[in-house]
Amino acid sequence: MSMDTPILGAEGEDAPGAETIKNTTTQDFVRDVVEASKGRPVLVDFWAPWCGPCKQLTPVLEKAVRATKGAVALVKMNIDDYPEIPGQMGVQSIPAVFAFKEGRPVDGFMGALPESQINAFIARLVGETVGSAAELEAAEAALEAGDVNAAAQIFGRISQEEPENMDALAGLAKCYVTTGDLERAEQTLALAPPDKTESAPITAARSALDLARKSDKAGDVDALRAKAAQAPGDLQAQFDLALALNASGDREGALDALLAIVAKNRSWNDDAARKQLVQFFEVWGPADPATTSGRQRLSSLLFA
Repeated sequence: MSMDTPILGAEGEDAPGAETIKNTTTQDFVRDVVEASKGRPVLVDFWAPWCGPCKQLTPVLEKAVRATKGAVALVKMNIDDYPEIPGQMGVQSIPAVFAFKEGRPVDGFMGALPESQINAFIARLVGETVGSAAELEAAEAALEAGDVNAAAQIFGRISQEEPENMDALAGLAKCYVTTGDLERAEQTLALAPPDKTESAPITAARSALDLARKSDKAGDVDALRAKAAQAPGDLQAQFDLALALNASGDREGALDALLAIVAKNRSWNDDAARKQLVQFFEVWGPADPATTSGRQRLSSLLFA
């Protein structure tokens, strides 16, 4: 679908070719979800035929999405038939719903929520103001550029004005993680309302905090590199090296170390290398080149 193609018709209904509810595959996920979300929000429903709660949730989701008259789309993915994408996104239980906007996941929830909560979730999704979205984008850019103080000020102001804005709260927590103030980061994440603790932004920030704690214990890169070189079969040394490399900013090096473990022994330490890669992807973000490269390389190993 071209980004220039109108998503909605004159009466708020779907434009020709723009389906409101559809199923997708691994091959079509980028087109149906990532690219489509640049025109309107897209909900992704990860489900399976054997999942009882999924059967309860999906009809409610479909009803709520239809009520938006094309303002929101719903894309369903059967994780039994297409496990790659949910695996890459770290989906460990279903039903799991992710909301995509502007090509990236911005919120989500797990479990079969009641209809009122689903309607409220969608209302929040489509009700974000342009000003808040622009400010959040500016704060993310500032954080990426290393201007943590500027980013923290923006995230903090939005959090005060919009207590339900989990992107802002998560962003503020990531600022504390970046400065090494892990206790403040944890305190900030604890402010998330109970029904938001599993939202995509909060989950990602929590992963960043967990990764920072691991990195604190990782050790010296040179020493770990020497240890891994001396004992190529020591997969724990490779794993520790990956954490240290990521902490030093060498994301490609961290990928190489973990992917080497997956190539040698996929099931080592209860699938620890793949799980750590998923956490890296979540913390780095879907748009990071290392995430894109890593997901492609991991898929090549797992599904060759």
